[in-house]
Amino acid sequence: MSRKVTDNGVAPEEAADDRAARHVHVLIIGSGFSGLGLAIRLSQDGRDDYLVLERGSDVGGTWRDNTYPGAACDVPSHLYSYSFALNPNWSRSFSRQPEIQRYIQDVADRYRVRDKHVFDCEMTGARWNDTTKRWEVQTSRGAYTADILVSAVGALCEPALPDIRGINDFQGELFHSARWDHDSDLAGKRVAVIGTGASAIQIVPSIAPRVARLDVYQRTAPWLLPRMDRPYTLPERLAFKHLPGVQRLSRTAIYAARESQVVGLAKFPPAMLALELIARAKLRREVPDKALRAKVTPNFRIGCKRMLISNEYYPALGRANVDLVTDGIREIRAGSIVAADGTEREVDAIVVATGFHVTDSPAYEVVYGREGRSLASVFDESGQQGYKGSAIAGYPNMFFLLGPNVGLGHTSMVYMIESQISYIADAIATVDRLGLSTVEVRKSVQDNYNRDLQRKLVGSVWNTGGCASWYLDKHGNNTTLWPDFTFRFRRMLEKFDPGAYDTTVADGAAARPDPKVVAAR
Repeated sequence: MSRKVTDNGVAPEEAADDRAARHVHVLIIGSGFSGLGLAIRLSQDGRDDYLVLERGSDVGGTWRDNTYPGAACDVPSHLYSYSFALNPNWSRSFSRQPEIQRYIQDVADRYRVRDKHVFDCEMTGARWNDTTKRWEVQTSRGAYTADILVSAVGALCEPALPDIRGINDFQGELFHSARWDHDSDLAGKRVAVIGTGASAIQIVPSIAPRVARLDVYQRTAPWLLPRMDRPYTLPERLAFKHLPGVQRLSRTAIYAARESQVVGLAKFPPAMLALELIARAKLRREVPDKALRAKVTPNFRIGCKRMLISNEYYPALGRANVDLVTDGIREIRAGSIVAADGTEREVDAIVVATGFHVTDSPAYEVVYGREGRSLASVFDESGQQGYKGSAIAGYPNMFFLLGPNVGLGHTSMVYMIESQISYIADAIATVDRLGLSTVEVRKSVQDNYNRDLQRKLVGSVWNTGGCASWYLDKHGNNTTLWPDFTFRFRRMLEKFDPGAYDTTVADGAAARPDPKVVAAR
């Protein structure tokens, strides 16, 4: 029996040694696109005083961990890469997981930052010491201290399990999509997939032809758009490789097309009607069975939840050996799943594709700020709130990549990541240039910033589209998405703004304003 649900991919915790904590100026937690990108930027800035702690055995983050059948990106290849490391070797317009992971590994090697990583090293706790003005970090490989701590823990890294009675009593194979058990052979077996989100719509058509029976448990039907995917031709690949301007032009065109969706998503939701008509036409064409079509027709406006792209999911649901179950799950037994209507279906294996802890990440529970409060307790009380997605009041000398309200529903997160990298790198340089001991965003500045964010989100399709999504926290606030054009986010984070922060110098006194900076008080 396979049990990969709670396996986080981390090497077993090593016995703590007696050596003194290792000190480093900047400590980065995580090495997906964001942590790796910041490491490269710091190296390019001539820095050697940083380390990256990565709980996995390699770089890559979510693209290292999500190796399920059919795993691929829903952002076009040329946009899903660092702007400073374009990849002329993409094989197709929408890259698949192995190719993306190879790209990330290649970038790490090309920019020679692997030796700045500590792999198989899980952060188990981080606490601000107001006396030493340092972060004290505990890990599975010993203790560290840092002047500046940067969280590059992605939103899609902690699998979320459904709260279903009896799930721990199942005696067959059971694993989460993000912890796929490659030792498990599903061929000829009765399999259940719980969930119909971004991972599930890739998994279902990938395994349906080889399993004996596939039950797909759907809570909410997603909106699907056509996946405009194709292999690149040889002339195209040669042009991308030998004519750099061609690839940058392609990237710019893709960016502009994707960015146009912001109008409908965040500013004028009725503009989403065109995409909804395309999705409805696709639904009618690919699902001829009226009963099945009724089941997979969403009951909310397109864009309210993440829009998905697939040309294979609907046809897979129409296979004779596939059954879409929409009655909900009452309980899981040793060898079966019982639906809410009492129907019991025997299964040999269960694939849990129910997403991730986004607004309630377990990582928040082990980070303690100035007042000894964990991020989890702060977020539980007031929801996830930050400043420019990069700093949080009460957590001095700490910066966040992919913090609150940095997420997107339409384009590449790498664009947002690079914007934050520039901001945080400039913040670190400012701290050093001014000889600052502490830098902490002021609560009043953070509050004003979030009031403006929530005001922009009020009329967005995410808030008015009639769905309940993981974009919203338990307070009903959208603390996940950026409600504007991404180029405005980049412009806002172009330079670090010390005037928005309380700062001190080594003796604890308030720092004098930088004469080169106009304070944004």
